[in-house]
Amino acid sequence: MLSKGANKEAMAVAQAVGAQFIRAEGFIFAHVADEGWIDACAGELLRYRHTIGADNILVITDVKKKHSCHAVTSDMDVAATAKNAEYFLSDGVVVTGHSTAEPVDVIQLNSVLEAVNIPVIVGSGATVDNVTQYLHCHAIIVGSHFKYNGVWCNDIDSERVIAFMDRVQSYTYD
Repeated sequence: MLSKGANKEAMAVAQAVGAQFIRAEGFIFAHVADEGWIDACAGELLRYRHTIGADNILVITDVKKKHSCHAVTSDMDVAATAKNAEYFLSDGVVVTGHSTAEPVDVIQLNSVLEAVNIPVIVGSGATVDNVTQYLHCHAIIVGSHFKYNGVWCNDIDSERVIAFMDRVQSYTYD
């Protein structure tokens, strides 16, 4: 796995293996993450993508990412951050809780959905008990919930995966 903030490296790997997208941390607006300072890279990354002939690879952008401090952009809520990501040509945005397995705030999520015209992805905290409140989004990333006891470093628990997917598939849309 590439280190966080290694967006150019992720783009190079994506191009080499024929991937469809990368998930970019720090695409817009610098912040302090658990690894230290993460600089914004939108212009540099998009120019690099073009230079290596990878314009077909989508850039999905974290906004107000978990495990990070966003004090330098505290004047901007998550919807405004997502709107700026769209302006700087992000192909989609990922909205997370404050830490791994922490659910996304539905009010904030809905404000992002209203603010942008690009895909909005739930990036943390989806469980069998709350997934239906996120099904109006374009995608949901599920990690910890699929692991034994819901702990990110444990092995995958197939029963948890089956229960989650049963909930999703049985949901009736209005």
